[in-house]
Amino acid sequence: MELIQPYNFEMSRDLRPFLEEYCSFLIVLVYLLLIIVGQTYMRRRKGFSLQRPLIVWSFFLAIFSILGTLRMWKFMGTVLFTAGLKETVCFSNYTEDTIVRFWSCLFLLSKIVELGDTAFIILRKRPLIFVHWYHHSTVLLYTSFGYKNKVPSGGWFMTMNLGVHSIMYTYYTMKAAKVKHPNILPMIITSLQILQMVLGTIFGILNYIWRQEKGCYTTTEHFFWSFMLYATYFILFAHFFHRAYLRPKGKAESKSQ
Repeated sequence: MELIQPYNFEMSRDLRPFLEEYCSFLIVLVYLLLIIVGQTYMRRRKGFSLQRPLIVWSFFLAIFSILGTLRMWKFMGTVLFTAGLKETVCFSNYTEDTIVRFWSCLFLLSKIVELGDTAFIILRKRPLIFVHWYHHSTVLLYTSFGYKNKVPSGGWFMTMNLGVHSIMYTYYTMKAAKVKHPNILPMIITSLQILQMVLGTIFGILNYIWRQEKGCYTTTEHFFWSFMLYATYFILFAHFFHRAYLRPKGKAESKSQ
């Protein structure tokens, strides 16, 4: 019996066999090479405006993230309040749930699509900072790793990421459309990203502590890579937060599009 009744579209054909075979390393390698090629191409050229394509791009990613957030937070919330925190951290018993299978497939595919954010930055000749392309590259690699290996704490990784992105891409849409928005919104988004890293680390540690209990299996490899990922993200985003919002002198680089 399903924990939450899935919609008809969530019962579509499972893409797991295909997504477990594709090579995320190759995609990331091509991505990094295209960054070099793109920046070289644009070096002597005037940046494109691309306002309308950017509005459409950000809007559809915002809608996807919002829908994913609503479904996954409802699922994780149901597990949390019916079975307890340990079940949400372990998550192993729920990886075959129809809703989880559907949204985890789309979540992995969205990490490939989101690499397009960098194309807008390069073509518009905006500053491309390290945290941007490092984040995009490693999130795709880790999402692929977690998807193929069914890393238990991946449930919260996906759920929190969708939640932050629903706000972030809504902000990008408003900014591209030149719609007035609260000046504090970028700071809130970065703060939520840092909070995500802290909570992700805590969930990973709890998962490792409970690894011997029934339904809570994980490996040292899973724990190591998730801990390393969250640790580097925390350092990079905390540094960005300090430079962008706390440093008194000089205008910091903007991670936004």
